[in-house]
Order: sequence, then structure tokens, then C-alpha cells
Amino acid sequence: MTTATPELARIPKPGLQRSPTRSAGAGHGTPAPGEGFALTIAQREVAKLKFAHEHDRHDVETGIAVVAAKRASLAGRGPILGDVLITLDLFRLREADVVSHQRCVPFAGLAHSYVAQRRFVDDVNDEQLLLPTNSSL
Repeated sequence: MTTATPELARIPKPGLQRSPTRSAGAGHGTPAPGEGFALTIAQREVAKLKFAHEHDRHDVETGIAVVAAKRASLAGRGPILGDVLITLDLFRLREADVVSHQRCVPFAGLAHSYVAQRRFVDDVNDEQLLLPTNSSL
């Protein structure tokens, strides 16, 4: 009968550590546990929005997810619905009945370029994400 590897001898997984270390400088990112879940939540919330041009939806989902994951990582936890809602409010996407193409321009091409995603996330500073908002969470 084999025995399980003791937890003390096991190498900790970076995504499961309670306070992941953050690399300095732009383009290094901020790891968070379960940050892929931000995309699931973002897809669900962006599906509630109406777009003037439907082809913008995928880029917006990706942009919202990566910024929400950054916000969650600043708190050292995985993403939650509140992170996505605050990110949507940061870009004022929940304000309008129909999201115009003009409002989607900053998100253009994000779904297909990791470099564009990194640049997009790096342009949102930490202070913007940590500000309290009046959103209905």
C-alpha cells in the first residue's frame, strides 16, 4: 500500500500560496489563485450587456477578466463577482443601455494577443482598482 506525500515535503504550488510574491516592473503580472475563474465570471456578466457591434464582445470579456484578476491578486485571493463588477464600472460599461463601439476601442484585439493583454493590464494602476465604488455588488 502506498502512502500519500506528506504536505510538509510537498513543493507548494504558486497559485495556492496565500500571499504570492509579485515581480517588480511592467509586464511581469501579479499572480492570483484561480485567476482563470475571472474569465468565467466576466463571460457571464458581459453576456448581460448589449453591444452595438457584437464582434467587440470577446475582446471586452478578455479585458474585463484580466483586469479583474489583477484586482483579486492585489488582495492575494482568487477573483470574485465583485472584482468583475468593479472592473465593468471602472470602464463604465454597465452605464449605457447599449455598449457603443467607441467604448470598446481600448479592448480591441485583447482576445488574440497576450502582449496586448499585458499592456492593457499594466496601464490600469493599482490605486484605480482599489478605490471603493458605489456599484451594486
